[in-house]
Amino acid sequence: MKTSVLCVALATALLAATPALQAQSRPAASAPASSAGTEVMASSTRIIDTLQSRKAEFRGNRAALRQYIDGELNRSFDRTYAARLVLGVHARGASDAQVKLFADAMADNLMGRYGDTLLEIEGRPRFRLKSESALPGNRGVKVSTELLRNGAEATPVEYLMRNVDGHWKIFDVMIEGISYVQTFKNQFDGPLRQKGIEQVARDLRSGSLQAGGNGR
Repeated sequence: MKTSVLCVALATALLAATPALQAQSRPAASAPASSAGTEVMASSTRIIDTLQSRKAEFRGNRAALRQYIDGELNRSFDRTYAARLVLGVHARGASDAQVKLFADAMADNLMGRYGDTLLEIEGRPRFRLKSESALPGNRGVKVSTELLRNGAEATPVEYLMRNVDGHWKIFDVMIEGISYVQTFKNQFDGPLRQKGIEQVARDLRSGSLQAGGNGR
C-alpha cells in the first residue's frame, strides 16, 4: 500500500463517522441510505482542512498531532469490530478485554508509525464520491470514492461502514482494492498463532512488531 494514500484514507476514516458508540452494539436493521457517503465526503474535507491549517503547529508539536489523531480515532473508527475481523479465528474464545487490548495496540502502533506522514502530503488532496452500495448479508454499506491529488492519477478508496445505533462507523478501508483488514489479518496470523493475543499486543506496544511492517 502507498503509505501516503493509506494515511489520508485512514485519517479520513477517523472522522467519517459520528461520535463514539460502544463497538459491541449491534448494527441497526436500517439507516438512511445516503448518509454514509455524505459523512465520508464531509469529513474528508474537514480533516484535510484541519491538517492544512494546523500543519505548522503539528510539525512543531508532534504530541499535538498524535493527540488530534488519537482523539478522532477514539471517537469515530469502529476499532473493536475491525480488530475482531483482523483477529479472525483467533478471536474465537477471546474475551472482550483481550480484543480491546489488541485493537488499541494495533491502532496506536499504526497511527504512531504513519501519523507524521500526514504532514508530508503536498498540495490539497480531495475525495470524489463515486457510489454507495449495500454490503451482502445486511453488513452495512460500501462507499466508493477516488482520492484526487495534483500530478497523480486518481486512487480508488472504498470505505466499508456499518450502522451502529443509527450512526455510521467505518470498519475497513480498501485502497486500490487492497483491504486494511485483510492486510493486517494476513500479517498477524503467524504471530498470533505463535504468541497469542496478549503477547502480540505487547509487541505492538513496544514496537518490536510493526503494523504494516516486517518486525517480529
